[in-house]
Amino acid sequence: MVFNSSRRIFSLSEIDHIVLLARDLQEGSDYIQSRLGIIPAEGGKHPDWGTHNALVSIGPSTYLEIIAPDPEADTPKNGRLFEEHLRDQPYIVTWAMRTGDIENVHTRAVSAGIPIGRTESGVRKVDHGPALKWTLTDPHALPFDGIVPFLIDWGETPHPAATSPVAGRLRDLMLFHPTPATATQALDVLGSNLTVGEGRILISATIETADGTVTIS
Repeated sequence: MVFNSSRRIFSLSEIDHIVLLARDLQEGSDYIQSRLGIIPAEGGKHPDWGTHNALVSIGPSTYLEIIAPDPEADTPKNGRLFEEHLRDQPYIVTWAMRTGDIENVHTRAVSAGIPIGRTESGVRKVDHGPALKWTLTDPHALPFDGIVPFLIDWGETPHPAATSPVAGRLRDLMLFHPTPATATQALDVLGSNLTVGEGRILISATIETADGTVTIS
């Protein structure tokens, strides 16, 4: 797919998941159901972040995560994840890049001055089966306003896309930022093939569903 004359080839393999932020998990799930025609599956709770989520699969190893404040959770010492970025309507706040070598990529990013935060371990409880565990860079960091992703390594944990309701397949991810050149350079450091376009901060995902192509931003 071509974004513009200078855009590199879009690669699904680097995109682990896209994060849709909502004020309320049911509101976010209803929004995705209205757009993609699939009821998201409740994922679980993130006690260290004060959030909970629901998921739909948009590729063999790619998913869309709906995340919202968990009203039953205590406020973590670092604050609820993404709370200051909530809007009246659900929207894509950031995305996660998959890597099997997170420590080396993280070191490269820090050396290049990318404000990606430290690596940390995460866990999400599920209703059935073992808890999901992963290593990721700090999602609170939101380098380049979320246009530059956080990194995630699932290790031996089964990928959530394999057990989530299939909503379609991600066909494109378009990124916009007021300083596209420096944002693209940061993506280069992480090993991403994506290019950032100039404009207001925006992440736009094009998803092919059984009923046609849908764009969510």
